[in-house]
Amino acid sequence: MTTFPSSLSAPAQRLLASIQSNDARVGVVGLGYVGLPLAHALHRGGLRVLGFDVDNGKIQALARGENYLKHLGTELTTDLQASPRFEATSNFDRLGEADVLIVCVPTPIGIHQEPDISYILRTATAIGKTLRSGQLIILESTTYPGTTREDMMPAVMHAASDRAHTLASGRDVFFAFSPEREDPGRKSHTTSSIPKLVGGLDEASTKLATAVYEKGITTVVPVASAEIAESAKLLENIFRAVNIAMVNEMKVVLHAMGIDIWEVVRAASTKPFGFMPFYPGPGLGGHCIPIDPFYLTWKAKETGHSTRFIELAGEINTAMPAYVIDRVAEALNEQSKSVKGSRVLVLGLAYKADIDDVRESPSFELIELLQHRGAHVEYHDPHCPATWAGRRHDLQMTSVALDASSLANFDCVLIATAHSAVDYALLAKHAALVIDTRDAMRKYEATMGARLVRA
Repeated sequence: MTTFPSSLSAPAQRLLASIQSNDARVGVVGLGYVGLPLAHALHRGGLRVLGFDVDNGKIQALARGENYLKHLGTELTTDLQASPRFEATSNFDRLGEADVLIVCVPTPIGIHQEPDISYILRTATAIGKTLRSGQLIILESTTYPGTTREDMMPAVMHAASDRAHTLASGRDVFFAFSPEREDPGRKSHTTSSIPKLVGGLDEASTKLATAVYEKGITTVVPVASAEIAESAKLLENIFRAVNIAMVNEMKVVLHAMGIDIWEVVRAASTKPFGFMPFYPGPGLGGHCIPIDPFYLTWKAKETGHSTRFIELAGEINTAMPAYVIDRVAEALNEQSKSVKGSRVLVLGLAYKADIDDVRESPSFELIELLQHRGAHVEYHDPHCPATWAGRRHDLQMTSVALDASSLANFDCVLIATAHSAVDYALLAKHAALVIDTRDAMRKYEATMGARLVRA
């Protein structure tokens, strides 16, 4: 347990005591892929948790003990539903009831790759309206360095203008940043086992936030400032984006040379040091890799610097869907067919295997590119029975069956996501043509011959 100096202000000491005794109430704002498992982890640590979300459907599901995030399982929500220490609400007037508020709201980018922190600012305004002495506000939403100090804290204090003159940051109210590190569907780690970075606007805020997370997270790592924590999150995701771009670029070049990129990555992976495998794909999905790097790109312009690696990686990764569709066109052409008028089945709507998370999934762009070229497109995904309107796409489609008779209706199957629930032997036997972007059909290569094309 973290120790604290006696120099903490009286409000900080009272908050610390309530955290350590499990009397503190933690409000988690945003009960999505980040907020819901975090709420559960802190609840299991003994804290009282009040969840907030603007989506009444989520609130009602939690009241029934139903989990709308299938990859987390039903035990999580039944635990919360049965506990007197958990409650969920869409009434943001109750924010003042929480001693600690953890903000887990979306941070998308606009059409020109500019950061959109409007959800953060709206939440900050709502918090400010009920702000009181002894509250700790922690931001988890990924953003650019300086957001907690320069944007969120001032927005909270501005909304509390009638009381702000009596409330000082670091003495009466406290602010920190702790980046989320969720990876939906990963079995090797959980919210509780993934080390947690914490950086406050001041020493008291860092130490209080550390005490909160230590209730539900095995390893908590305090850092020197909120800006370091914000920047560390960006570095983690930029590292992945740049390396994925590199292997995607190699895929294009090696294909032209007749070399299998998947075999190349496997061969390089035998080196026990100095190499980490990254794999090509049809584009980037999820929130972290396709979006987060551009937060630093935008912020860097304020300092008069450019982020050439990040921008080049973005160009390469965002070009992958178009490259894949070109490969589809080439493969159909080899069978004396054109994309226009062909029936194409896109296999997998989620952005990664074995989950129902479709955020920023390249499958949406693949479908739209095919439709733009005149193809008749359907999709199959065992985890996503229907599409719904998002910020960028509204396909209004439902998943079709995957069996021998349905496959007979398609000129081409495009594997965008390699769900383990899919019968790939069925594809190998009955599909007229398979375009594989995930190396899912490797074991059927010998029997399929020219009917299998990698992209």
